[in-house]
Amino acid sequence: MVLLCIMERTKLLGSCFSFDRAVQLPDRPVVSLPFDFTRDLGREEVTRLQESIQAAPFCPAADTAIDENQQFRYVIFAPAGTSRFDRAIILLHGLNERSWQKYLTWAEDLVMTCGVPVVLFPIAFHMNRTPVAWITPRGLVPWLNRRKQEIKNLCNASFFNLALSSRLSVSPLRFYSSGLESAFNLIQLINDMKQGRHPLFTDSVRTDFFAYSIGALLAQVVLMADPYENLPDSRLFTFCGGSVFERMNGNSRDIMDQEAYQKIREYYLGEFHNFQRGQDGRQAGVSDKLTNAFRLMIHSADPEDGRRMFFARAKDRIMMISLRKDTVIPTVGLHEATGQELAGYMTRELDFPYEYTHQSPFPENGKIHETELITSFRSVFDRAAGFLA
Repeated sequence: MVLLCIMERTKLLGSCFSFDRAVQLPDRPVVSLPFDFTRDLGREEVTRLQESIQAAPFCPAADTAIDENQQFRYVIFAPAGTSRFDRAIILLHGLNERSWQKYLTWAEDLVMTCGVPVVLFPIAFHMNRTPVAWITPRGLVPWLNRRKQEIKNLCNASFFNLALSSRLSVSPLRFYSSGLESAFNLIQLINDMKQGRHPLFTDSVRTDFFAYSIGALLAQVVLMADPYENLPDSRLFTFCGGSVFERMNGNSRDIMDQEAYQKIREYYLGEFHNFQRGQDGRQAGVSDKLTNAFRLMIHSADPEDGRRMFFARAKDRIMMISLRKDTVIPTVGLHEATGQELAGYMTRELDFPYEYTHQSPFPENGKIHETELITSFRSVFDRAAGFLA
């Protein structure tokens, strides 16, 4: 598929994107379909965990009281004219994302090149799973000023990352609790697909993943744990993601401020090692598998080779693309995840002939020649299509 004018196409898709109604995408045999989701699997366990976490000052409501996170809508881009499918690609986004805008051309391209539906699924407390107040600058002004006053020499504080930074600073455990909830949500969705409860998919559906940034960590954990053995043949393509946690650097005005980054880094490289939860039947078993998989992705070191054993078994089902100038998810983190012996087989480092960042690999600022953008876009998504299709 030749993608003409990425910036214009992104704006066009953004103008017709809807959580409320089905949409025929302009000039493409692709439809956008909204679906309702209510969290169920793991709800009691996640609720207990969230109840133990202190609320952030700017948002006094407990995590369990945020209704937008518990019931929400997600959108699927699907080939037009087909009622049910036996393939799906779940697209997972990055940390602190509030809009699907940049992902719309990604999803559309995957539908066109792979011929299967692409599920745009939000992780917990992201996208439309958060209160509007969390992203309203006027209401955040006093809280941002207060945070800057309370924390001396605070770097990278911004309206955009205030909610995430404040919540993680108060309790770094939120990174885990939100990840656990997101994993349960994904597994619930896949279970519904495999058991014939989703109107768009047959019960023989194979679910693959296209995962960006922190979404790649979530996908790796779910594949590694696979508590219901629904994903034995599933494939994962990661873009700007796939690193061990220790090598990630989320200190950015777009992601989280320096204080929050330092706190979660210190917590997960140290105190989290001793974190334990009670066991109460099957769901505890599921969360144990998820938590053990997450632990394997934290440290660069892998003394018992548990992580490398997983990647050795899954080496033909995972492809990871990094960018040379990415300072958030560096290539070395991918190599440490797989182990050096598999790094050359499973990972590829690309570079683009223009200024880019982790958060904006295909900048829509009008300053880059469209040919360079299209060539760079295709260098990623042709690989994705070849691997996933």
